[in-house]
Order: sequence, then C-alpha cells, then structure tokens
Amino acid sequence: MTSGIHTLTEKEKETLRLLVDGHDAKSMARHLGLSVHTINERLRDARRKMAVSSSREAARQLREIEHRLPEKLADKALGEAEAVPGVEDRPTPAEAPRMVRPLGWLVGGLLMSLTLALFALSSMTGTSDTPAAAPSTAPAESAAVAAARDWLALVEKGDWNGSWEATGQSFKALNSVETWARVASQVQGPLGAVKSRVLMSEEAVPAPPYGYQMVKFRTDYANKAGTIETLSLVREGGSWRVVGVTVE
Repeated sequence: MTSGIHTLTEKEKETLRLLVDGHDAKSMARHLGLSVHTINERLRDARRKMAVSSSREAARQLREIEHRLPEKLADKALGEAEAVPGVEDRPTPAEAPRMVRPLGWLVGGLLMSLTLALFALSSMTGTSDTPAAAPSTAPAESAAVAAARDWLALVEKGDWNGSWEATGQSFKALNSVETWARVASQVQGPLGAVKSRVLMSEEAVPAPPYGYQMVKFRTDYANKAGTIETLSLVREGGSWRVVGVTVE
C-alpha cells in the first residue's frame, strides 16, 4: 500500500483528499476548475497505482498513511458524497464534514480541506475539571455547543466506545471504534486533565452537501495550556453529531 501511494502525483492525492472530505466528482470538478472526466481519470489512475478496486478505499489508505504521525489523527471533515463513477463503495450518508494536522486530531471529514479545520465533545455541565458555569447574564450556549462539550467529556473520561457512538455517519464510515480508541488515547493521554475550557466561537459553515457547525474552544490542559479545540458537527436524526475535530 505504501509503495503505491508513493507513486501518486500531487494532483491525484489532491483528488483523493477531496473524496475523503465528502466531495463527489461534480463538486471536485467545480472546486478544482476541472471537468468531471479529468476527475474520474485521476481517480482511475490512483486506483490502478494503489492496486485497489475502489476510489474510496484508495482515499482511505492515503489518509491513513499521511496521518500516521505522532499526535495525528485525520485532518479532514466528511460530507455526504454522491456516487463517483468507478467508486464501488456505497456512498456514506452524512450531512457534512470529517480530522489531522501536526499536533492536531482529525476524526471525521470536509473540514480541513475547505476550512483547514477531519476527532465534538462534553455536556454543558462538564466534568469536575471543567470551568464553572457562566454567569446567568451570559447568553445560553447553543445545542451544537452543548453537544460538542458532551462529546469532549466522553473523550476526557477515555470512553472511546461512547465517544465513537456519538459521532456522525461519515466519521464512523472511515474510522472503526478500534482505530478511534487507539489514536485518541495516544493524543489525549499526554495532555493531562482539563483545567478550563472556554467557548471562543461558533460558526455555521455553508459547505456541501448541507453545511455544518464549527465550534471552537480554548482549553487549558494540565500539560498544555492554550490549546485550541475546533470541532465540526452535523445534524443527524435530530441531534448534533461530531464529524471532525482538531486539537492544536
């Protein structure tokens, strides 16, 4: 697998990364200013070089190789992609993005590619290590922010099964619970306990197919102060679910 990836051109890698981010052939063509035919040729060449029958599998393998570094997960967010010619895998339903950059997590899909945001997190009440509730005069946090805090609380407790179950379809399609548990524990462990977590911003990102909510926290860990946690969430089944997160 590794040798096949080394033969890929940068343009082929770029196309595979967009596929992992949830784009279909048409949206990739629009994003890159190319024809759908050119996009399909890149995917076909990538499948041949990597000796796989599925473009989605080629994209998944590329993601694993590129993020097989210390304190990295995945730097992408996933969105629901329409079927791409030559991609035999059934398209994964999702409402948006997936997680890593150096010193960051990426656990879901579309984020990093479109907003450099590809692993959302704790309840409004948080844990004993979370900061005290905001004064009553402060505006109430949104449901997306609350869902992000809830998910972070599960991660802090090392509840890998629970945090994986709370992610979106696109995240689960590209990350097994075993992979998530292994990588998340490697990243979370060195940070230590949470001392404080403050909401920095919440933004609605109009990305295909349905957009997603980006939530940012500034968190002080016992071993790393001033950490920026960026989570992407999509609406699934009436609930906000995490599809991407970076920790920098």
